[in-house]
Amino acid sequence: QVHLVESGGGLVQAGGSLRLSCAASGRTFSSYFMAWFRQAPGKEREFVGGGTRSSGNTYYTDSVKGRFTISRDDAKNTVYLQMNSLKPEDTATYYCAAAPWRSGYSGRYYYTRPYDYWGQGTQVTVSS
Repeated sequence: QVHLVESGGGLVQAGGSLRLSCAASGRTFSSYFMAWFRQAPGKEREFVGGGTRSSGNTYYTDSVKGRFTISRDDAKNTVYLQMNSLKPEDTATYYCAAAPWRSGYSGRYYYTRPYDYWGQGTQVTVSS
């Protein structure tokens, strides 16, 4: 059985940092597109960033570029989201997700549909 488990969320002041972790089990995700999404109350789930090792590219939504960094440790089957310079508008539940990687149009991974696996989410709250 496949599991994605996020951890590392919490309460932080604006300007602070957090690092989220996503531990995967049940299969190897080295060839998967691994992504982070977030969802604030009353809003749709939105793509934060993601990538795959085989493509060598990592993509980010504009609002987090320069502040968030995604990394992965395939040996540990773990993906990380380093979040710096946090803002109150970053407050949301953050989800890890995995989708089979297919080369070509990478924009499809900005949407939730391609993802087969999701974690349960971890709450990030940024106070002003």
